[in-house]
Parts: sequence; structure tokens; C-alpha cells
Amino acid sequence: MPGPVQSIERAAAILRLLARGPGRLGVGEIAASLGLARGTAHGILRTLQRVGFVEQDAATGKYQLGAALLHLGTSYLDVNELRSRAINWADALAARSGEAVRIGTLLDGQVLVVHHVFRPDDSLQALDVGSLLPLHATALGKVLLASDAAATAAATADLTSYGRRTITTPRELARALSKVRETGWAIEIEEYTLGEAGLAAPIRGYGGLVVGAIGVSGAVERLLSAQGAPHPQLVTYVRDAARAVSRDLGASRW
Repeated sequence: MPGPVQSIERAAAILRLLARGPGRLGVGEIAASLGLARGTAHGILRTLQRVGFVEQDAATGKYQLGAALLHLGTSYLDVNELRSRAINWADALAARSGEAVRIGTLLDGQVLVVHHVFRPDDSLQALDVGSLLPLHATALGKVLLASDAAATAAATADLTSYGRRTITTPRELARALSKVRETGWAIEIEEYTLGEAGLAAPIRGYGGLVVGAIGVSGAVERLLSAQGAPHPQLVTYVRDAARAVSRDLGASRW
């Protein structure tokens, strides 16, 4: 029976050390903690960095766990935790905006709605929790696509049209996602549902990884100005809520 592979054991020890550490660690600190030669520790770290399992801070040269490692399996963040951390902020966003609020995450090439707060009025509304929405035709989906190249490639292969304003070409999608990355938020205007618009912003977890999106949705005439642009205050409300949830999830930047 083959014996253990020492390099893998050492790499695992480095990952465990980074996982339980209070912050980023330097090569010297890692080597000293694990009893490794500095050159050995540095070589393993460089390999882990190349595959995305660790990230190096450009300013300090220190290391932390990387997004690729955290994204293994379904997600490094349990959906229930995302929902529980976001509930209070979602309620507050609905109260401030006067619109319905949804929180979504990526699941099998679609947006899974994990939390939904009704618009705070007496109108008849249906609960969307558990619903699956298209990535390319919703603000929530565009936010998720903007941070995931693999999901974007898959979505581009099937740009189903839900109306005359739905994005249906790879060029249009690329342009829309570029704008999301530039501005930090996404918009949909009658791309999935006639008469409805939506705004969304990314929720980030540890390491800055986008783990979900939060947004408002409602009638076009309420969310947009006469010029067809979203009301700036609504954009601010959505982005503030996304930042608040991200902070609760341990994100240090967004």
C-alpha cells in the first residue's frame, strides 16, 4: 500500500494553518509554525497560489485562503448561513425602498432565490423562495455572472429570450457584465418580466468571493425615472444593503 505524499501533507498543513489564523500570514510565520524550511514553505505556497487555493496580498506579501479553495463543492458558504446573515438587512432594504427584495445565489446555471421579502404594502404577492431565475435576464443573475467566468461561458450558450428587451447575444451580455464590474451593481428592465425592473448588488464573503446577490424588484415606473435611469437613492439603498451583509459574512473588501 503506498505511503503518504509528504508534499500534500505539508500543503494541507499550510491550508489548515491559514484557515484557523486570525489574518494573513507571511512565509516566515508559516515556516516557523510548521517547522518547515523557508524555501519549502515558499515553494508550496507558490503552487497553491497558482491553483487559486491561496492568495497573496500585494501590499504585504502575506497569504490567505483563496477563492478557488473556498468555492469547492457547492460553495464555501452554506445557503442557510447566507440567508440567516442577510434577513435583517433584507427587511431593512424593503422598508427603505418600498419594494420587494430577493437574495439569490448561483445553482446549476441559474439563480436560486434563497430569501424573499414582500413589497411592504397590501398588494397580493407570491413567495419566490426556492424559485430558479435565468442568469442573463435578471439583475441578480448579472451580478453573479460578472464574477464567475465559468458560469458566464455556460450562460452564453443558452441566451433564451423572455421578451424584446432580453439579452440574446454574447456581445450584449459581455457589455452588460463589463458595466456591472465597473459600477458594482446591475439592472434589468423588462428583460424577464414585462413591466418589471430590478436592481442588484453583490454579496461577498471571506476573501472577497461573490457568494450571492441582493436586489429590489418592482414596477418600471417606480424604479426608474422618466429618463429611464434607476433612481440614484434606490441604487444607494441596494449597495448599502449588499455591503452590510458582506461585512457580516467577513468580507474585508467589495
